[in-house]
Amino acid sequence: MGEAPTGETAMSMSFSAGDTVYSIQSELRSRTRGRRFAIAAATAMALAGTLAHAASDVPAEVEAHVPVPMPPGFSVASSEMDGPVFADPQGRTLYTWPMKPMRNGQSGEVKGIPGCYDVVLKETAGLMSPYPPGLELPELDTRPSCTDLWPPVLAEAGATPVGKWSLVERKDGTTQWAYDEQPLYTSRHDRQPGDVIGGTSRQFGLDSPAMRVPAGPPSRVPPGFAVKTTALGRLLTTDKNFSVYTYDKDTANKSLCDEQCAKTWEPLLAPLLARPQGEWSVVERSAGVLQWAFRGKPLYSYSLDMSQWSLDGSDVPGWQNVYMQHAPSPPAHFTTQDTLLGQVLADEQGRTIYQYRCGDDSQDQLSCDHPDDTQAYRLVICGAGDPQRCLEKWPYVPAAADASSTSRTWSVVEIDPNTGRLAAGQPGAMRVWAYRDRPVYTYSGDHQAGDIFGDAVGEWRSQRNGFKAIWLRDDHFSGDM
Repeated sequence: MGEAPTGETAMSMSFSAGDTVYSIQSELRSRTRGRRFAIAAATAMALAGTLAHAASDVPAEVEAHVPVPMPPGFSVASSEMDGPVFADPQGRTLYTWPMKPMRNGQSGEVKGIPGCYDVVLKETAGLMSPYPPGLELPELDTRPSCTDLWPPVLAEAGATPVGKWSLVERKDGTTQWAYDEQPLYTSRHDRQPGDVIGGTSRQFGLDSPAMRVPAGPPSRVPPGFAVKTTALGRLLTTDKNFSVYTYDKDTANKSLCDEQCAKTWEPLLAPLLARPQGEWSVVERSAGVLQWAFRGKPLYSYSLDMSQWSLDGSDVPGWQNVYMQHAPSPPAHFTTQDTLLGQVLADEQGRTIYQYRCGDDSQDQLSCDHPDDTQAYRLVICGAGDPQRCLEKWPYVPAAADASSTSRTWSVVEIDPNTGRLAAGQPGAMRVWAYRDRPVYTYSGDHQAGDIFGDAVGEWRSQRNGFKAIWLRDDHFSGDM
């Protein structure tokens, strides 16, 4: 890429969808070429490490968790993107729907009060989109209820609370399990233990709707540390949410970051009573001064990090962010591309890859971004309700006849191009790539590698309903990721 201009450039586009005009704005904040190349190199190294790890013969990383008391029959499963998650006796992941204040009310559930029932709503509530209130909802003859999509985790007669597990009463008199007071549900999209197709613990900005979040036990980390779900994996941070790093030159028993180095790379010190446990150990920096180490590498924070959950330190040669487990690698022929806002995932021709997001705004909308969900909202956004226009403006990323995936996060699905629904074995079905079981797309308005004109096409900059580029770094443009 050439030298970037200074300042900010705002580019806007719009297209007509019936009588509605959807306005798309992408604020293209320019950066210096050196900065962009540093981001590119760091992300490429992270992805290369993930790919090498996936291709090796060693077992995949599995995030350890703290054992917690559970009701009989419940267990903990390991998921690829969200680490350890709770599962019901059938192995299905458990989800909560934490309440989130909205401009006109609130969506999600208040602690201790189930809000998901088998009633089929017929009109919009007006809390978020679609709005205003009182509009007739689409596909009423086939519209599912909330509990069709999210079956409540019901307790057997005689069940008793244990630890953070409690019991809440539903309107029909049945009893439902809750964890940390949040009622628990399963997702109809999950098929086997460890699936988290129903929701995610990854955060998508302030304007995103109330998310369905997989519930799970605490990560096994010492006091002073935390873990966050990101595009590249389960990122280790301090309890203040600042990133943790390792130094390539260090050994399992010695830190080679000297006194001058430690002014920038601050050692994360352990108390004198700290003892090795599991993947955690301590190294002695000097007499009576201990430093935490994880998987045989001493740990540091970066004094120049300007934001929480930063990956900036990994732009410095020899320094790496720490992940409890890496995210599965994308298909082998996919590429990464520089843009003015960071790096995106792209197809083999360098075209930016997008995902369609449509969240559980409230019970009137329910989930709508999976091929088994209603396609009415996606068809309006991508082609004013015309499936053919959608195929032209937002082509699916095709998968070759022999294409396969080594993970559950990435998969090949068969889609009916006229309806957008799953169509395994159906004549005329398209084989396409999917991320978390949801098809991915390119955008006809992108003309060269690095174009991201399809990003934020939809409502509320597509935070609630629309298309988003698949960004590879959560610390850049994180509000819209």
